[in-house]
Amino acid sequence: MSKIHVVTAVILKKNSEVLISKRKKYLLQGGLWEFPGGKVETGESSIDALTRELREELAISVINPTPFLKFNYNYPEIEIYMDVWMVKKFSGGAKGNEGQTIAWVPIENLTSYKFPAANDCILDKIKMI
Repeated sequence: MSKIHVVTAVILKKNSEVLISKRKKYLLQGGLWEFPGGKVETGESSIDALTRELREELAISVINPTPFLKFNYNYPEIEIYMDVWMVKKFSGGAKGNEGQTIAWVPIENLTSYKFPAANDCILDKIKMI
């Protein structure tokens, strides 16, 4: 089974809304919602990967992100090491820079959206904010 290291951001606005993005239909688990982020490249630190991914995907620059959650999740075909960061400050206006749909969603409404199973731990922890 192959393994990947993924960085993900819980981008929080006014301690009440979280930014999510919709996976494109042609991707694995396409059509589901997710927290922005992506794969950590060889030789790249988690924080560098987070900064790069959010700049590429959302056209934002993160300011002082903090560790939020780390865990492994196994799908039948792949093992994912999830490295989740809390982002409360950023510069730039968040937009779907890669053509993806994005939404600011009140924390209490996140359960109305369908996420990949690997995101369940993140959703559970967000409810405690």
